[in-house]
Amino acid sequence: MSGFNTSGVLSVAPARMLVPILLILMWYLGRLHSQYEPIVTSKVSSRLEEARKMIPSVKLDWPIPLAKDPRAAFNSSKLALLIEARPLPHLPPLILHMMAVIPPDWRFLFIGSNESIIGVSRAYSIKHQQVIGKLDLVELPPPWSIASKEDVFRLLTDSRFYDEFLTDVEWILKYEHDSILCANSETSVDDGLGWDWTGAARMGDGHFSGYGGLSLRRVSVIKRVLSFQARFNDSEPEDEWFGKRLWVLPGAKVASRFDDAIAVEDVYMERPMGYHIREGGGSLDKSVWGDAARRKEIFEYCPELSMIMDMKLERQRCPDDDGNGDREMADVQVTTAVLGEGDDAKALPNDAESAVLPPQPPPLPQPWKVSVTTFGSPLRTGID
Repeated sequence: MSGFNTSGVLSVAPARMLVPILLILMWYLGRLHSQYEPIVTSKVSSRLEEARKMIPSVKLDWPIPLAKDPRAAFNSSKLALLIEARPLPHLPPLILHMMAVIPPDWRFLFIGSNESIIGVSRAYSIKHQQVIGKLDLVELPPPWSIASKEDVFRLLTDSRFYDEFLTDVEWILKYEHDSILCANSETSVDDGLGWDWTGAARMGDGHFSGYGGLSLRRVSVIKRVLSFQARFNDSEPEDEWFGKRLWVLPGAKVASRFDDAIAVEDVYMERPMGYHIREGGGSLDKSVWGDAARRKEIFEYCPELSMIMDMKLERQRCPDDDGNGDREMADVQVTTAVLGEGDDAKALPNDAESAVLPPQPPPLPQPWKVSVTTFGSPLRTGID
């Protein structure tokens, strides 16, 4: 506060004197800013430009972020399907081989039991295919079942299976544990997408070439059949059931000649896309596999067959095997026992034609002989 003191002199409070001083200082700084602003701006800009020129040019190539669902990288309309409840040891290499032969945009689905899924998922390569979204391992919930062939037939002839589990699928390559595609084939699976159904031909049926465990199917045509037809339980297999109806279905393009088939089962064709060996070779057709020269030609063309066939080495053949699955009859000397007096048996030779027994196992190794030698010195033992 300001006022007159006792001596009559005007006194001013320090705070009131500070306010005008600050106002004058702010006005002066404002004048300086307006004068030196262009100079400061140009100086700073030039320094920043010089520093920017000294920074090396760097180009960052950021990777494309992965999709939330890795399965989106594949074609959802194409699916290779394998259904197997048994924990067979060759399933992982079979699946990986089919992945290598089938075009890369196809997805794979393995439907199995708890045991078979555990057996397949142990392989590291299978786990990798699951991570990248190419393969799914599925155990169907109840009441679905794949415990028997009849259960699989019912599954594949039920429209709910396609609606619930194969919603976006249009083409199915169905293969089984005893079927395989050949890497040497000149034709690809995509070359058969023009068919609504194609597979293997069978002798005596020239109307339908879609049999077996290796077939290419169009789901939309399957749904057309199932929309007005239903399979009776415990009746014919699903491929035969579909074949009779697809043959007369208007507009359906079904393989009907031997040349239209993509796989070999009972009818031989040169250089097919694949083979279906029923039950791993338990019931081979002689017209296809009976000739040794033809078998050699088949195995040279498709060596992958050894993965699914129950085979043996050449040295395991019977001595009288002619190489075509037949055995030559030979004259051998056999002995027959004849009872004599006193119930004494006497062996007599008999030159008769008899079946030749399969090769017997090698004789057991003989025990080592121990020799003792003395030379007027302490006893020494050795082994001859």
